[in-house]
Formats: sequence, C-alpha cells, structure tokens
Amino acid sequence: MTLIKSISGIRGTIGGPVGQGLTPLDVVKYAAAYGTWVKTQNTDSKLIIIGRDARISGDMVSRLVAATLQGLGLDVCDLGLSTTPTVEMAVPAMKAAGGIILTASHNPKQWNALKLLNATGEFISEADGQQVLASAENEDFDFAPVTKLGQYTTDTTFLEKHIEAILALPLVDVEAIKARNFRVVVDAVNSSGGFVVPQLLEALGVTTIEKLHCEPTGDFAHNPEPLPEHLRDIAKVLEKGGFDLGIVVDPDVDRLALVSENGEMFGEEYTLVAVADYVLQSLGGGNTVSNLSSTRALRDVTEKAGGNYSAAAVGEVNVVTKMKETNAVIGGEGNGGIIYPELHYGRDALVGIALFLTHLAKTGLTVSRLRNSYPSYFISKNKIELTADINTDDVLAKMEQRYAKQPVNTIDGVKIEFDKEWVHLRKSNTEPIIRIYAESDSNSTADYLAQKIIGDIKEIIAAKA
Repeated sequence: MTLIKSISGIRGTIGGPVGQGLTPLDVVKYAAAYGTWVKTQNTDSKLIIIGRDARISGDMVSRLVAATLQGLGLDVCDLGLSTTPTVEMAVPAMKAAGGIILTASHNPKQWNALKLLNATGEFISEADGQQVLASAENEDFDFAPVTKLGQYTTDTTFLEKHIEAILALPLVDVEAIKARNFRVVVDAVNSSGGFVVPQLLEALGVTTIEKLHCEPTGDFAHNPEPLPEHLRDIAKVLEKGGFDLGIVVDPDVDRLALVSENGEMFGEEYTLVAVADYVLQSLGGGNTVSNLSSTRALRDVTEKAGGNYSAAAVGEVNVVTKMKETNAVIGGEGNGGIIYPELHYGRDALVGIALFLTHLAKTGLTVSRLRNSYPSYFISKNKIELTADINTDDVLAKMEQRYAKQPVNTIDGVKIEFDKEWVHLRKSNTEPIIRIYAESDSNSTADYLAQKIIGDIKEIIAAKA
C-alpha cells in the first residue's frame, strides 16, 4: 500500500490501513484540508468543481470528496466522468474558487488521487500546497453547521463546451482536416478518453474511427502510461495498414502519444515538437517552454522559427510559470503534455489532437514522413540507487563542480550541456535515488553518456566512503 503526499495533491493505492493507502479517511482528510485552504482565499465564490476519470474507485472517491466539501459549507458542481483539462477550463468559466480532479493520471487502476486546482484552474503553487499539507497534518478543520451546508449539483455539458472552444481556435482548421479524410485508431485505455476523443474527432470531420479499449470501465486493458512497450495492441492494428494515425491518451486525457501509419511510435517527446512547429509556423515565430528533461528538438524548431526557448523545472506548475514569464505561445512536457495558452494553461491532449491533425492535413505528409522531418534525438532514462546515509544534495553539488566548465543549470537538480547533448540529474523526493536522463543523436551515445555520469557519481560516493 502506498500514500504519497505532495504539494500538488494526494495520491495512493486504494485500501489498506489509514495513512498507508488512499483510504476513505485519507480522502476525507485531504479534501477537508483543501476546502479549508480555499476558504482562506480572497474569493467571493464558494463553488468547487470536481470531475473524475473512469477508474474503478472514482465514483466512491468522488462522493467522499463532494460530501466533505459540502460539510465545510462549500458548494460542489460535479462534472462526473471528465478529463483533467476539462475540469481546469470549467473552474474559471464557472467563476469557481477551485477544483479537484480525481485521477491518478498514468498510474495503474489500483491508484487514485486528488489533484488540486486554484481559482484560475491551474495547479496550486508550492506555497499553497504546503498550507494544504499542514492543515491536513494538524486536522485544522472547522465544519459548517447544518443550516450552512454546501449544495451539490451536476453538469455534464462541459466536455461539449471544451470541444467547442477547441473548434473555435484560429489555428484549428476543420475544413483542412475533413478534406484529408483521415482514418484514425484510438486507444483510450478504457477511461474517459474512450468517449471524448472520438467525439472530438467526429467534430473535426474524421469519419473513420477504430476504437480500441474505449469502454470507460476503468479496468485498464494495459499499463495506462502511454509508453511504446504498453502500446502493442494499437501498433499491431496500424501495422496491418489502412489507417493514417494512431492516437493514445492516458486515463485523464492530459497526455497525448501518437503512432505512425506503419505502427511505429511517433515518440511522446515529439508530440510537443510537432504541435509547436505548427503553431510557430502559423504565428511567424514565438517563444516556447518545456521542462529540463524534455528533448532539445523543441529548442531547435523554436530557434529555427526565430523564437526563444526556455527550460523550466520539472512539473506542470513550473512550466506554466515559465510560460507566463516568457510570454510563450506554446509549451509543455516531453511526456506528451501540450500546453496551449490560447485555450488554457494546462496540459491538454484534446487541443493537441486538433492542432496536430491540422498540421498533418496542411503538410500533406504521412505521420512517419512528418516525424522524419524533425531533428532526431534519443533520451536514455536511468537511475542510481543510493544508501539512506548518502546525502544526495551533496552528490549533486559535487557533480556540478566536476562539470563546472560546461553550461550547467541548477534550477531543478543538475543539468549539464555538451553541445547538442545533455544529462539531467534529479533526486527523487520519496526515495534515495538519483534519476539520470541523457539525450544525444543516437541511443548508443545517450546510453554511453548516462553510464559515464553514473560512473562519476560512483567515484564521488567511493571518495566519501
């Protein structure tokens, strides 16, 4: 059993002893802590928007959260089965004080989580998250008397409103998409994307849609993280021919992975690269942002278009903050997370689909040829486990010193640049582990670079022994 408390919310496996898994008592405690924090904010609203993905525990967790918020005197509008970006958009649209998304994102079906939003529909800040955690720790709650309990309502219209807002974007060209008569396969891992992605595709003029794992039962047909090793089913369908594109989303529809017409993975890292390329071309340039662990290819296409690229610390809230600072026209993360501020500041697979299909339609290329048009990089992902007595911050500081002659970024761990190659070292917040991501123009070189850095870390540890 696992329970992970962080500034952005609470997540864990369903069941087990209190405080060791995401039990009903833990759900109530952290929902109460969030509601207590909301009541300290300077807002005239006492409305909270909630929505969930299709995982098996979702209905139970949703009812617990709604009742707890009502008990604090807050009103609740429940969007029911929805997506993370839809809830994010609904919060400011309904002038709510905040929102809670009930999803464990790409985690397996035994997991669930409370993701916490502020009044702008964005993830709460680190400072606000610390307040929520402190409130939960102290159980500092003051529930409402019976005459001041909150109201509960439902609204199932926001998925349609979300799609309508996407269709209205100037860079989404429905006629161009219709003219290409795309044939698309969708894998939605038996969650909310199973009905909303086909609904979006139909609105975009896609008439041939093969649905794979699109029943929103929450019984995930494969590991829900959209990585190549989990996507053999959709790859096999595409390998047989007859389709132009495969679309894969995670359970809460904020990550987008694409599969080429020949069954080859487009690459999660390149979802953002392709969509950004289209946006930059259409706007005649602009600034972009991704996190430090994302591919350099975004920087390449940004600079080619005359814009400036910036790197942010890992985490959506950090990317959004940097996007606002640099007035970025698009940004996101290399896990298939597209953030398009023209719509809203949150990762959104649906807007990513619409922009990608427009790009594909206007180029006239196949998906594989479009992928081959971009700089080709490979990321090697590794980790080194340390004993509990080793100070990981000290190890990272020593690595920074060792590579002081190279460009080094320390806003989130240590990122070392080597011309067009890089290595990013980050410590885990929950385990004595340093994660090591290395990128180069070949898999073998990226692996070699990662192993070189691992060797350096082992030398540093041995010298301190």
